[in-house]
Amino acid sequence: MTWIAVVITIALFIILAKPMGTYLEKALRSNSPRINKVFGWIEKPIFKIAGITGGNQSWKQYAVSLVLLNSFMIVVAYFVFRLQGILPLNPMKIAGMEPTLAFNTAISFITDTDLQHYSGETGASYLTQMFLTFMMFAAPATTLALAIAFIRGLAGKELGNFFVDFTRSITRVLLPIALLTSFVFVAFGVPQTFDSAVTAQTVEGAKQVIQRGPVASFLSIKELGNNGGGFFGANSAHPFENPTALSNVLQMILMMLLPTSLPFTYGRMVGNKKQGRILFVSMLMLFLIGFGTLVTAEFSGNPVLNDLGIQHDQGSMEGKEVRFGTVWSALYTTVTTAAETGAVNTMHDTLTPIGGMIPLVNMMLNTVFGGVGAGFINVIMYAMIAVFISGLMVGRTPEFLGKKIEGKEMKLIAVTLLFQPLLILGASAIAFSTSLGTDAISNPGFHGLTQAVYEYTSSAANNGSGFEGLGDNTPFWNISTAIVMYLGRFFGLVTMLAVAASLKEKRLVPETVGTFRTDNSLFGGIFVGTIFIVGALTFFPILVLGPIAEFLTLK
Repeated sequence: MTWIAVVITIALFIILAKPMGTYLEKALRSNSPRINKVFGWIEKPIFKIAGITGGNQSWKQYAVSLVLLNSFMIVVAYFVFRLQGILPLNPMKIAGMEPTLAFNTAISFITDTDLQHYSGETGASYLTQMFLTFMMFAAPATTLALAIAFIRGLAGKELGNFFVDFTRSITRVLLPIALLTSFVFVAFGVPQTFDSAVTAQTVEGAKQVIQRGPVASFLSIKELGNNGGGFFGANSAHPFENPTALSNVLQMILMMLLPTSLPFTYGRMVGNKKQGRILFVSMLMLFLIGFGTLVTAEFSGNPVLNDLGIQHDQGSMEGKEVRFGTVWSALYTTVTTAAETGAVNTMHDTLTPIGGMIPLVNMMLNTVFGGVGAGFINVIMYAMIAVFISGLMVGRTPEFLGKKIEGKEMKLIAVTLLFQPLLILGASAIAFSTSLGTDAISNPGFHGLTQAVYEYTSSAANNGSGFEGLGDNTPFWNISTAIVMYLGRFFGLVTMLAVAASLKEKRLVPETVGTFRTDNSLFGGIFVGTIFIVGALTFFPILVLGPIAEFLTLK
C-alpha cells in the first residue's frame, strides 16, 4: 500500500503541473481581461498607493528594483528580529535575537532559503513568526516575477515591470492558494491561534509545555513558496506542523506545484509547448533517479532488526519519523531538495552516506525542477549550454528559440555556472581552515566534511535544510552563510536576466534543415547529459571526499 500511495502522489505532481502552468501564464500576463477583473479590486489600490505606473523596465531597472526592494526588507526584518523582546505578540517572553543571528535570519528568509540557526518555537515570537510569513510571500514572489520577465525576454517581448509582476505573483498566485490550503491544514489538525503555550501532564506524571501559534498560515506558504522554514524546531517532523499522512502528501504537492508548472508556462509564453514538455520530462527523469537511489540506499544500510534478529521491512529508521517510515521520508527528502524548499520530515544528518548525497546533489545542480523561478532559470541556463555544446560539435553557431547564442551570452552563462561552485567550495575551504568553522562540526572524518559542505550548498542553493549535527549558531557560521545566501540568490538571477535581455534584441534566424531542434527527445537526452557532465562533475571531487568516501569506509 505504501508504494501505491507513493505512485499516486508522484502522479499528482505530474497531473497538476500543466493546468497550473496554464494558469500562471494567464495570471501573470497583462492582457488577460477576465483575471484582471477578478483581482483588480485588490491590485489597483496597491498600485495607486505605491505609485506603480506599470511602465516597462529595462533589464537593469528590473534588476535594481528587485535587489533594492529585497535589501530594504532585509533591513526591516533585522530590526524586527532584534527588537522582538519588546514588541507585542510575544506571550512566551522570547528575547530579541543576537545581532549575527538576526542578520543571518533576515537574509535567510528574504532569499527564500529559510536556513534557521535558531529553534523555531523557542527563538521567535508570534509577531516574528508572522513577519517571517510575510517574507515567505515576498521571497518566492520575487523569483516568480523574475522568471516571467526572463521568459518574456526569451520570447522577444518587453520584460515588464518588476513591481507589477511582484504584486501579481502574490495576489494572483501565492495568496489564493496559501489561503485555501491554510484552511485545509487546520482541518488536518494544524494549530492556528494566538494563545500561549499550554502545560500538559504526561502519563508518567511529568509536566510538558506544548507550544502552539499561527502555524497553519505559516505552513501553507512555507511549502507553496519553496521556503521551508519551520514554525517548530523539528520542522515537518513535528506533529503540529505535519499531523497526518494526508498533510504530509499535501505538503509535497505544494512544494512541487510551482516548480513543475513553470516548464508549461514557458512553453506557452515562447510559443513552443513541446519544448516545455521536453524540459519537464527531463527534470522528472532526474527526480525519479534521485528518489530511487535514495530509497535503495536507505533500505541497504543500517537495517532495523526485530526481536528475532530479522531485518525490519521499513529499512533504516534512524532519524526518521515513525509515522511516515523510510519510503515516505525518502520521497519527502527528494522533493524538498529537488524543489529547493528545505522543509524536512526526517533528519538528513542521519541518512546513509549515499542517501545523504542525493539531497546534496539536488541542491548542487538546482535544476531538478528547482525552487520557484530561480530553479527554472537554472534549467534554461543548462539548456543553453547543451545547445552551445551541440553547436560546437557540428560546427554551427548555436541557436536557442531562433536566436543565436554568441560570445556575450556564453560569457554571462559561464560566469553564472562557475559562481555557485566558487561560493560553496570557497566558503567550505575557509571554514575548514579555521577553528571558528571546524569547532562546529560534530562528526569526525568524511561525515564531518559533508556536514559543512551541505550547510554552504544549502545556503548557496537557497534551500535551507541542513545536516543538523552542525553547531551553526555562531558568529562565524551566521555571517558566512548569510553572505553565501545573499550572493547565491541574486548574482545568478541578475546575470541570467541580462542573457534574456540580450537575446530579446536579436533577430530571429530562419529555421533550416541544419537547425538543431530543442523540442525533441534527442535534445532531452543531451540536456540531461549536460547536467550530469557539466553540473555533477563540477562537484564530483568534493562528493568523493565526503559521502562517497564515507560509504566506501563502511564496506
